Amino acid sequence: MDRVEEIEAAIKSLPPEEFRRIAQWFRERDQALWDQQLDRDASAGKLDFLFEESKRESEEGLLRDWPE
Repeated sequence: MDRVEEIEAAIKSLPPEEFRRIAQWFRERDQALWDQQLDRDASAGKLDFLFEESKRESEEGLLRDWPE
């Protein structure tokens, strides 16, 4: 049994409240990793095309409020 299988088995044996706590920790960790990746991509200019697209669409009057 490898480490992941051991962790899976341990998680399966958790009582509901402890499972909810670990699930919340995973969600928070996943969100933090996503935020870090987004920050790296933005700093590297990988998202500049989105800013350029939104500026162009704004100038062309193609944007609208959301929700309407």
